[in-house]
Amino acid sequence: MRKLLVGLFAAGVVALSTTVPTFAAKISDVSTNYWASTEINNVVDNNVMSLTGGKFNPEGTVSRVEFVQALLRVLTNENLDVTISNIFSDVNASDSYYKDVLRSQQLGLVYGYPDGTFKPSKLMSRAETQSVISHITKDMNADASLLKNFIDASEVPAWAKNAYAKTLNYGIYVNYPNPSELRPNDVLSRAEAAVILYRLRQKAGLIKSQYVGSELEKVLGTEHLNAVKKAPSDEVVITNKRNVIKEGNAMYVAFDEKFKSEVASEGDSIAFVANEDIATEEGTTLFPAGTKFYGNVISITDPKWFNKNARVYAQITKAVLPSGQVVSMNAKPFYKNYELKEGPWMTAGKLALCTVTGGAVGTGAGVGLAFIPSPDKIGTGIAIGAPVGAAVGLATGLITKGLNYHAKAGEEIKVIMLNDVSIAK
Repeated sequence: MRKLLVGLFAAGVVALSTTVPTFAAKISDVSTNYWASTEINNVVDNNVMSLTGGKFNPEGTVSRVEFVQALLRVLTNENLDVTISNIFSDVNASDSYYKDVLRSQQLGLVYGYPDGTFKPSKLMSRAETQSVISHITKDMNADASLLKNFIDASEVPAWAKNAYAKTLNYGIYVNYPNPSELRPNDVLSRAEAAVILYRLRQKAGLIKSQYVGSELEKVLGTEHLNAVKKAPSDEVVITNKRNVIKEGNAMYVAFDEKFKSEVASEGDSIAFVANEDIATEEGTTLFPAGTKFYGNVISITDPKWFNKNARVYAQITKAVLPSGQVVSMNAKPFYKNYELKEGPWMTAGKLALCTVTGGAVGTGAGVGLAFIPSPDKIGTGIAIGAPVGAAVGLATGLITKGLNYHAKAGEEIKVIMLNDVSIAK
């Protein structure tokens, strides 16, 4: 049924776009012979882009949020129910575009920046636009040789080369006014945006199904993870399209390989694995056994004197399910200050070893000293040397450096979700 609905959506768009446009809207600043007249009239007639005072302003610019809003309309997801929390410091509930930005984040259309901002008013470049189009269209082995047909192919940023290769192959791009130029670093104009969105509508069958709003997302119920006691949340929202693990949930993951803090460095990759299915109490599997979780070491604090153990700070940024599905996430170890360190039992073991070793040395010294004057005093030497040595050993253990952090492959830790995690069905 899902595939049928997506197919009907695609067929409807193609049929709509291949008929002669009726040009219902009166656009005062776009003449019939304007180079993008057909595309502009089509996106206006279909409410993808709008007019202001009867004008389209074709040479005007397009901000990130304006492109997001137009893209949501193309995908018929402009009314998608928002089920995630806002993670952007520069987007507020009072903003008119607030829900559209969250819809984009929820669907995975246009992402924010590492500093926690979305930059809604930042202007779209042509390269950034092609990257978004590439992201939401079906995967393919793109023929990168097409780039050689353009005189400014060398100006395409490295991060956008694959995107351009794909969108050129699909024919969803714009190269006006010179067909031999891509001008990847130029700011996108409204006319150019209209052309790209028009072509995307024409080829709607190439859009990945998870981005197409062929049916409204509906909340089916709330289930409970309850994998870790005392986690701030246990709620998992189940919809017809996704499972949403709410912020504050926690779960167990295991080190994929052994870890030693003394040989690790800030920025190192770190990986964990689900030893068994991570599922709700009601039976919905969220992360199947074998799911890999990837992230980085944020920082390491070395052991310090007076028995202060090393601290390791890490962050998980994505999960890769056995099926290959990639899930973005933000999780950290669920311990005080989000830190990994050796527990009290390992510290107690170290102190016990120091105490026993000191006691043994004290006993030997006591025996030796007692034996010199008189063999009859050996018992007294043991009685005095053993406790004195043990005390010295304990004191030594307390003032030495603490332990490095070690974990064996398969050793489990608790992690907590710092944002909602969306797993598409």
